[in-house]
Amino acid sequence: MPFIEHVSYTDLERLALERLVPALLSHGFCYVDGLLGDLAGSAVLDQVVEMHRSGQLQDGRLAGSIPGVSRKSIRGDQIAWVSGAERGCEAISFLLSLVDRLISVCASRLGGKAIRERSKAMVACYPGNGAGYVKHVDNPNHDGRCLTCIYYLNKNWNPKEHGGVLRIFPEGKPYVADIKPLFDRLLIFWSDRRNPHEVQPSYSTRYAITVWYFDSEERAQAKKRFRDLTASTEQQGSSSS
Repeated sequence: MPFIEHVSYTDLERLALERLVPALLSHGFCYVDGLLGDLAGSAVLDQVVEMHRSGQLQDGRLAGSIPGVSRKSIRGDQIAWVSGAERGCEAISFLLSLVDRLISVCASRLGGKAIRERSKAMVACYPGNGAGYVKHVDNPNHDGRCLTCIYYLNKNWNPKEHGGVLRIFPEGKPYVADIKPLFDRLLIFWSDRRNPHEVQPSYSTRYAITVWYFDSEERAQAKKRFRDLTASTEQQGSSSS
């Protein structure tokens, strides 16, 4: 369903109501193929490849460190954060606006979540040297992230040869879900502990763009906890000096 030719509220609403919302509520994840169509999807890919070629991607960071364990053994991607307003990101901006519209249709039907904002886009590359990302949860500590949306950009991808599958371990389910990172595929899943997931080792250059949509109420509480912790730490520091 290449939306580039006929992006309308009716199309988005049909996709949301008939596929995305039911799948998220019953399985916790869903994906859509052919989101933009070849022309627009290729334009997004070209911009991401140029970002990689020009050295704009940097090693992804970890929330913490483990003594004696290297970062790359946990997370081997290279990333950049973009808003879509940057020069050379016009196609990425189009993608983000389309996903924003799609999520806005879903938002009011996902169990009372107040989804009104999102992160910047994380452009990511696994460089094809066996890099992956070990099993983890995007939002294990109520930081506000509600939905993870990943748009894949990998043409002619063969998982048997190239690896790079995203494996989801749905909480409480007797199965795993293996998602191939195929070109023009959008994957959406709950960001919390319902969906631990991993990126299996990639043996070819693997590109994706990820955004996280926030539950505004949970996000506000997380920011308040951070402010309170910062104030407490500063107070302790001043009292001990």
